[in-house]
Formats: sequence, C-alpha cells, structure tokens
Amino acid sequence: MGDKKKILIQLDGDPHPSVFDRVVAVDAGADCVFSYGGVKPDGVRDLVYGAIFTRGPEDLKSTAIFIGGSDVTLGESLLGAVRKSFLGPLRVSVLLDGAGANTTAAAAVIVAGRSAPLRGKRALVLGSSGPVGRRVATLLARQGAHVLVGSRSAERAAEVAATVRTAITGSDVHPVATGVAEDLLQALQGIQVVIAAGGPGVCLLPRDARVKARSLEVAIDLNAVPPEGIEGVKGGDFAKERDGVTAYGAIGVGGLKMKIHKAAVRQLFEANDQVLDVEAVFDLGSRLAPA
Repeated sequence: MGDKKKILIQLDGDPHPSVFDRVVAVDAGADCVFSYGGVKPDGVRDLVYGAIFTRGPEDLKSTAIFIGGSDVTLGESLLGAVRKSFLGPLRVSVLLDGAGANTTAAAAVIVAGRSAPLRGKRALVLGSSGPVGRRVATLLARQGAHVLVGSRSAERAAEVAATVRTAITGSDVHPVATGVAEDLLQALQGIQVVIAAGGPGVCLLPRDARVKARSLEVAIDLNAVPPEGIEGVKGGDFAKERDGVTAYGAIGVGGLKMKIHKAAVRQLFEANDQVLDVEAVFDLGSRLAPA
C-alpha cells in the first residue's frame, strides 16, 4: 500500500471558503483540499467523523483540518468542536488561522525581536482589540515584554488586558486609551516597540506622534491598505530605517507570514495529533525566521 494522498479539509465560517487559504494549502503540498463554507459548530462533528473513520490509524497523519474564515471567534468555536469530536487515537491534526490572525501575529512578534530579545522591552499594541492585535499582545507577553494594549475604547483595552493576564500567569499587561492625541503621546512614553494591528485604512500612529517617541526602536505596521496604520512606514519596509526607527510594513512582514502559513500546513501531515494555535504557530515561525 503506497503513501496516502495528503488531504486538507478546510472549514470556513464564511459562506464562501477562502480562495487564498486554498491556494496556500496546495502550494504547501496538500494533494487535495476539501473546502466547506458556512460551517457552524453544530455541523462540525460529522465532517470530523468523515475525516477520522475513512483511513486506518496509521494513515490518519495524511488527513488534516484547516480552520479559517473572517470571524476569528467563530473559528475558535469551530476548533473546540473539532477537538470534542475526536475519539481517542482517531484524530487528525488541526491548524487554526482565521483571518490569518495567528500567522500574522506570529510574524510580527518574531520580526519585533530580530534585533534583541523582547524580554523586558516596553511594547505598545495599537488596535489591540482586533483578532491580530489580541494575539500580538499575547505573544509579546509570552516573550516577557511589558505590554500596553491600546484601543480607542478604554473598555475594550481593559478587556484585552484582562484576557491576556488570565491566559499568561504573571504577565505584565496594561490597558491604555489611544483615541486622542494626548492619550497616544502619553502611551508612547518609554515605549521601545510599537505594533499597529488595526483595521485597513486607519492611521493609528501619525508621524508627528511617532517622532516624538524618543525611546522608540521598532515600528511595525500590519495595515496593507492606505493610509498607513503608522504614518511614514511603507508596506514593503523590512528593517528599513525611518526617522531613526527600524520599520516593518505589512508586505515586509507578510513574507514571513506566508512562510509560516505554508510550513504550518506541511507540519500538519507529520503526525495526526497536533493542534496548531497561535503559540504553536509562533514556535514554528521562530524556527523558520533568519537570525
């Protein structure tokens, strides 16, 4: 009996499964991609059963599940439903990357730490209440950074900070409001790393505020749609000097994000018991990234 074809089952909460994710899966080595859109948690079990009952235990590593979609909270619920559907050794590996949040956040934090370890650094996450921002904050805290989570809403910032502190015992994470210029300048005091993870086309850090942040060493903008999320940081920047700060743009970070995404898909087929969520994705990316 020859090697089984590598089958990736794409579960997407959106009505139409992401073409982007399907193309990446094929480029990463999946032989077949079975795509399902509009998936809800109560519809997951039978899809998982179809994956785990059709091949013998020794061949289950050749089947895997990718969970995507634009609704990251729904994606997390789908992951929970998938895991509950496994039956002991009858299981397959799973990658969660709804809206590219896990791979993007991992790439951003990895490049933030290229020059020096993040432990002890003071980092500000702008747009922290979105799916990427939450994961960036979590990964920064995991690396031992002192993290400020910024949002135009003080309430949302407080909720993000509480969530990260609950997830990572002993983490130093604090909320800040950044919706007005005075608050933003205050939040930037002593900050060495800033990562903007807001929505497309929203400037979260104007240039005049950025140049006043004398302690700033690294600025990372994850917004690929003009205007820039960090004014003056261009999409293609990768370790580009901007006003004395090392800058990374969305396209610059995107190269590593894509490497991580493809490597994660490939890793799914190495064993049948892996769950690749944000921290596992980060660990994988750290092994890929150049020093």
